[in-house]
Amino acid sequence: MNHSKSDRRNFIKKSALLGLTSLAVPNLTFSSNNQDNMLENNLKKRPKVLFFDVNETLLDLTAMKESVGNALGGRKDLLQLWFTTMLQYSLVTTVGNQYNDFGIIGAAALQMVALNNGIELTDEQAKEAILGPIRSLPAHPEVKQALTQLKKAGYKLVSFTNSSNIGVETQFKNAGLLDYFDERLSIEDIGKFKPHADAYTWAARKMGVEKSECMLIAAHGWDIAGALWANWRGAFVSRPGAQLYPLAEKPEINEPNLKLIAEKLISLQ
Repeated sequence: MNHSKSDRRNFIKKSALLGLTSLAVPNLTFSSNNQDNMLENNLKKRPKVLFFDVNETLLDLTAMKESVGNALGGRKDLLQLWFTTMLQYSLVTTVGNQYNDFGIIGAAALQMVALNNGIELTDEQAKEAILGPIRSLPAHPEVKQALTQLKKAGYKLVSFTNSSNIGVETQFKNAGLLDYFDERLSIEDIGKFKPHADAYTWAARKMGVEKSECMLIAAHGWDIAGALWANWRGAFVSRPGAQLYPLAEKPEINEPNLKLIAEKLISLQ
């Protein structure tokens, strides 16, 4: 039920007349207004650490998508199904207290999609389709400039990925991103994939900051949702095809590229 400010004042007056002033007065404000106020307040202060997702957020996955599409016999319409299957089984692995390299899970998911669509694909072909191109992905065009500006503005930059430690190190070397980050974090060290809440708790503790002092910058709605549910702040990179999860809170920043996100962050005091 929606209530105006005048409704709230009238309730308080009636309570006083009835001798109910000692009772707790219910909060009759809009929940959406509370969230908007919280977002507005957050935008007035800087997070202590910026955590960056890697694949798609920083690195352009076009080459890997082409490789996977070729492995699926040119069926580019199956790419989204492959990615969601990979994400699904990374979470199945986490819930089952197991761990496999994200790339290996991706190869297994690729075999599942191929099998369901009558496409012959060996284990080695599946691994090569993913692990080959993913190691040498280029950064999105605006990424290096945005990271440079954020570092000059005094931000601590940390990568935070579902990929393995050696995997992201190789990616950053090939993309020329190694020197931009103060720290590289991989969920390999905790064995639980994002968006499990424990992954964000671990990352905050690893950097020695409170959850509310962390901001995740990511191009995946599920990752942003996980961070917000873990009491982090969020900035969504709304790259083509990326969508926020409607049942999660809204992040305070939502822009189509990292340059625009950097500009908003630099303006904070």
